[in-house]
Amino acid sequence: MTTPLNSELQQRALALKLHGLLAHWDELSKDQIAWIPSLLQWEEVERTQRGLERRLSSAHIGRFKPLADFDWQWPEQCDKGAISELMNLEFIHETSNIILIGSNGLGKSTVAQNITHEAVMQGHTALYVNAAEMLGDLASQDGDNALRRRLRYYAHPSLLVIDELGYLSYGDRHADLLFEIVNRRYEKKPIIVTTNKPFSEWASMFPNNGSVVSIVDRLVHHSEILVIKGESYRVHEAKKRAASKKGTRAKVTRTPKPKGKDS
Repeated sequence: MTTPLNSELQQRALALKLHGLLAHWDELSKDQIAWIPSLLQWEEVERTQRGLERRLSSAHIGRFKPLADFDWQWPEQCDKGAISELMNLEFIHETSNIILIGSNGLGKSTVAQNITHEAVMQGHTALYVNAAEMLGDLASQDGDNALRRRLRYYAHPSLLVIDELGYLSYGDRHADLLFEIVNRRYEKKPIIVTTNKPFSEWASMFPNNGSVVSIVDRLVHHSEILVIKGESYRVHEAKKRAASKKGTRAKVTRTPKPKGKDS
């Protein structure tokens, strides 16, 4: 007779797809049954770790600065509370897009990378991709079948992050491909976009293409828009390094005063 404990163990074995073990379950001795909880736990922990490593690798997040090290005092405008709330990942369950708008060097990519990393750690699949690389990849596909496979690749993850949209201008083909990606994910899976251009300037990215209005319409329909304003933090750090080096050189080149005879 199957005990409640055995039933729980069998459910765990089924979840792990250990069909061979389940097929011979009734042949197990009491001593063998006693080992099953540990064996299942080892397998569960190993699969969880392997799954995490696989999702991290597939996400292509790259190196990034943790939000704990982010200088929240530097930007003139940056809603720390709203960004912290995004780290709860409710927007994924609500299928809400996130649009981060701001000039270069204000931390938009850092924020997006942190959110992506947290999503992966919480079990979601994610893909972090540069806008130019994604659109170039799609445009380079030779044949309908190859293009469909790549469209599925970008449409599949639970979270898609399109970084640095707006830094280059694109042709009609690229606009159509971006619309296809946005449309495939519309009201199904969220997108995070980082851009240096307000929506009123998106037409300059895709001159003479009518799909821009449709792209923006679908992105903002269910979305949270965060604007970051201020001077580039990278420029700020470069100025600090330059000032530090200048001060160091001044100390090194300063000629010491000659000592007196009685000193």
